[in-house]
Amino acid sequence: MRYAGRDWLLFGATGLATLLVLSMLGIIIGVVLWQGAPVISAEFLTSAPTSDMTGGGILPAIYGTVLLTLLMTLAVVPVGVATAVYLTEYASPRSRLAGIVRAAVQNLAGVPSIVFGLFGLGFFVLFIGRGLDTALGASEPVWGKPAVLWSALTLAILTLPVVIVTTEEALRAVPNDLREAALALGATRFQTVLTVVLPNARGGILTGVVLAVSRGAGEVAPIIFTGAANFLPYLPTDLRDMFMHLGYHVYALATQSPNVDAARPMLFGTVLVLLTVSFSLNLIAVVIRSRSRAALRA
Repeated sequence: MRYAGRDWLLFGATGLATLLVLSMLGIIIGVVLWQGAPVISAEFLTSAPTSDMTGGGILPAIYGTVLLTLLMTLAVVPVGVATAVYLTEYASPRSRLAGIVRAAVQNLAGVPSIVFGLFGLGFFVLFIGRGLDTALGASEPVWGKPAVLWSALTLAILTLPVVIVTTEEALRAVPNDLREAALALGATRFQTVLTVVLPNARGGILTGVVLAVSRGAGEVAPIIFTGAANFLPYLPTDLRDMFMHLGYHVYALATQSPNVDAARPMLFGTVLVLLTVSFSLNLIAVVIRSRSRAALRA
């Protein structure tokens, strides 16, 4: 195959752009590794930070991030998968309700994360939380205050479009022959979805869940208003407690530490841990997607 001059020009431009992106990623990872790797130790990962934010460890931030992510996953997966099943398996192509739901999902995907934080503060903390306090007759705020529960629900709404869209694509990838065969054998629509469609789409669904978890684990703006704490040297034991978060801890170390220069090693160590968690989750998503595609081809 012969290439014209324009083809070589396009090939060079795209290759240069790819090299530029890889170079930027390599520089970022290299700087973080260079500055953060010497800080990583058992004490750093298993101890609480000190009051001056220049020493100690990041255990409360790791624990808070894991707890928040688990609660968010428990909230978003059932709703997201159920919505995708309705849109794919039950709603007719011309359904007005399905069109409204898809439009709402698309709009949610384009809303800035800081807006979700303000929504979580207004709806979950001030409306639902204070409403519960009023109904229970509490003299002091019990539910109507920032907490890990409200942060998790806010992030669940933020990541809902990711779960819905990826689950829809996974369900559409299941051959219609499987559905027709199950229906021909006397299975109901619900039985077909539960025992045939969902099991064959589990790889794509899990990929969407992991991608949603990866995004939620790195978000900071929504949780600033709804539950994240700047300094909290103990682990949360209740859904109504505030918590530390790796992403917010990075922001606090970079902007609110009394001695930013002294806190720099801890800052890069925290960034390295956060990047490791995020990259690991994305790698899991890639592996799940590859295996699900291989299973469908087989």
